[in-house]
Amino acid sequence: MSLRVRLLASDPIRHRGLASVVEQAGFAVADDAPDVLLCDLADGAAPPAELDAPALVLTDSAAPAQVAGVLPRAASPAQLDAALRAVAAGLLVRPQGTTLSAPGFRSAEDAPSLTAREAEILVLVGQGLSNKGIARRLGISVHTVKFHLEALFEKIGATSRAEAVVLGLRHGVIEL
Repeated sequence: MSLRVRLLASDPIRHRGLASVVEQAGFAVADDAPDVLLCDLADGAAPPAELDAPALVLTDSAAPAQVAGVLPRAASPAQLDAALRAVAAGLLVRPQGTTLSAPGFRSAEDAPSLTAREAEILVLVGQGLSNKGIARRLGISVHTVKFHLEALFEKIGATSRAEAVVLGLRHGVIEL
């Protein structure tokens, strides 16, 4: 898969290093019509307001919710390769252990954060799986699934599975 990757890095040395990683992965560095943007956000910088392609952001601080992918700035070339492919394919990429913010459910001050497991369960609910089906898929007990569902319902203010999925879709927490 040959991707066209647009690089955004303010440090010229970092830009050259990322260009080398991108090219070694078999992708093309391009300024026009990119398939993916690779943004190096040093010192809390923000990605461009107008994104002309899905963005993979390299940052050591909190990343904006509108980007498709987030990795630490010290990500390995293999991680960058996999993340670029995933983002180009329409997937969301987050480092392991990252919580997914759910902006817009309430005021910005008390916007809930779903754990990775809660978000994973919400996606499976959106796919129509029952609690028993989710438990089998994740290798956990039905009781544990119910526990996570109750916690995420409370966080997002949902009263039913359907409402939780609608809120998750509407606010970008999950994609189907």
